[in-house]
Amino acid sequence: MNMTSMEPAEKGRRAFSHVLEKLREMVISYEIKPGERLNEVALAERLGVSRTPVREALHLLARDGFLEEAGRGYVRRQLNLKEMIDLYETREVLEIACLQLAFERASPQKLDALEAFLADSRSKSPDLPVTELVHLDETFHQMLAEMSGNLELQRVLHNVNERIRFIRWINMERIGRDKTQAEHAAILAALRAGDLAAAQQNLRSHISKRTEQIKESIAQGLARIYLDGVEDLHEA
Repeated sequence: MNMTSMEPAEKGRRAFSHVLEKLREMVISYEIKPGERLNEVALAERLGVSRTPVREALHLLARDGFLEEAGRGYVRRQLNLKEMIDLYETREVLEIACLQLAFERASPQKLDALEAFLADSRSKSPDLPVTELVHLDETFHQMLAEMSGNLELQRVLHNVNERIRFIRWINMERIGRDKTQAEHAAILAALRAGDLAAAQQNLRSHISKRTEQIKESIAQGLARIYLDGVEDLHEA
C-alpha cells in the first residue's frame, strides 16, 4: 500500500480519536448532562467533522457505559448511585490486587519514581484546577497499578476509572488535595517499610471512604450544574 492510499485512513483514525476524546470529556465534565439526548448531526457540526467518527465514538461511549441507546440515538446515562458504589467496590478489589503484586514485584527504582512523583505533585500550585488535581490522583494510582506488572488488571482498572472520573472530579472539590496526598504518602510509606498489611489497609481506607461521599457528591454536583444553568438563563 502506498503512502497516498494510507493518508485517508490515518486522517480517519485521527478524527475518530479526537472526537472520542472530546465527547468523553464533555460527558465526564457534565457539559453533556445526565438524560440529555445527543444529536449526531449537531455534534458533527460542532466538532467540524463528518458524522462517521461521531457515530463510532458514540457507539464506543455507549459500550463503556457513558451513554444509553434511545430509539435510533443515544442519551447521556442517568446517574445511578448503586452503580457508582459497585464501581468503587470494583476499583477497590482491583487496586488491592495490584498492590499485592506490586509488593512482590516493584523494584526500588519504581518506588523511588513514585516518591518523586508525590514530591513533585506537592510542589504544584494550590490553585490548580480540579481536573488537574484529579489527573494527579489518577496518576498515583496508575503508577501503583503499573508496578503490578499485570497488564490485564491495569486494563480493567483503566476502564473503571474512566467511568468514575466525573465522581472523582466532584469529590476533589470537597476533600481537597492535602488530604488525598497524605493518604497516598501513607500507602507508599507502608510499601517502603515492607508492611503489606498496612499498605493494603491504607489503600482500602483511602478508596472505601470515598464511597461514603458518593451520594452527597452526586447531589451537590448536579445541584451546582443545573443551578448554574438556571442562573445563566436569568442573566441572558
